[in-house]
Amino acid sequence: MIVGVPKEIKADEYRVAMLPVGVEELTHAGHQVLVEAGAGQGSGLADAQYEAAGAELVADAADIWTRADMIVKVKEPLAAEWPRMRSGQTLFTYFHFAADEALTRAVIESGATAIAYETLRDARGGLPLLTPMSEVAGRMSIQQGAKFLERPQEGRGILLAGVPGVAPAEVAILGGGVVGANAAKVAAGMGANVKILDINLDRLRYLDDVMPQNVTTLYSDRHTIREAVEAADLVVGAVLVVGARAPRLVRREDLSRMKPGAVIVDVAIDQGGCFETSRPTTHHSPTYVVDGVVHYCVTNMPGAVGRTSTYALCNVTLPYVLQFAKHGWRAVAERDPGVAEGLNVCYGRVTNQAVARTFGLPFDDWQAIVSV
Repeated sequence: MIVGVPKEIKADEYRVAMLPVGVEELTHAGHQVLVEAGAGQGSGLADAQYEAAGAELVADAADIWTRADMIVKVKEPLAAEWPRMRSGQTLFTYFHFAADEALTRAVIESGATAIAYETLRDARGGLPLLTPMSEVAGRMSIQQGAKFLERPQEGRGILLAGVPGVAPAEVAILGGGVVGANAAKVAAGMGANVKILDINLDRLRYLDDVMPQNVTTLYSDRHTIREAVEAADLVVGAVLVVGARAPRLVRREDLSRMKPGAVIVDVAIDQGGCFETSRPTTHHSPTYVVDGVVHYCVTNMPGAVGRTSTYALCNVTLPYVLQFAKHGWRAVAERDPGVAEGLNVCYGRVTNQAVARTFGLPFDDWQAIVSV
């Protein structure tokens, strides 16, 4: 199989979809790997390292898209890349389709097969390809929130940890999953008073057991959300409904209850955001202010720490890339239901129910499609 690794073109995206060791593993197994020149530069990986591992360096991304049977990326294809997708090609990357109807329709029209990192499951029902980036984003959310609480950044002028004689910041985290737990761990470690809200009582019991004393768990409902954001200096949106658009838990009118200069970090922005006032931003221009509240809604937070994120991501994606290259995605999906969960679009048909519901599109079972 010919595997293509183009350079990411999303603004301020410094990750790359494959490490040199991945190239070595694939070429050793008899596959050909095309890597765009400069693809690893943002993660501190030189072209010479990829060449030494057996990759063919390609100057033009269009050549990679034309020749490769499987494209391995980090972020969803952008509009400039849509014309390059083609029927019969496999795309393996983060897609977050439910937040982007235009992308969804472009992939459908291309006839390519889209396997989404964010919906692929492991044998335990976990999300192995989403987890490492959720860990990074959760930890970064507090790092970024602390920075934007500073007055020069239009924040309240609050030090997250406080000092002797001055209370620390109040942090509210909406969602107790991987993002939320990692955010709480960092915020608590910095000395903030932390509240985690979730609707899963078993998860809240677990978090209550493992978190330090300055973390309080709360059942999430309309009233507790409103009370938590009203008291908070920093609110982290960490909600996930797998494959679907994130629910909007904080309404526009709720902002009037928040403290002037409070900060919102919406990690759920990849799935549309969980604040009514959220809209995508970039690392170059990460924030905006609505009703006196600072909004940080960067869609590729882990991209800023490219080296850490690239290694964390490639550690979990490479085993799947090797399987797809050896057996083809269809054979792998037939024997692994978790991989089948990663199939979002197959031969121009939507094969993920959440995506189909979001846009009112027909849903098709992937096995019925390939058996025709």
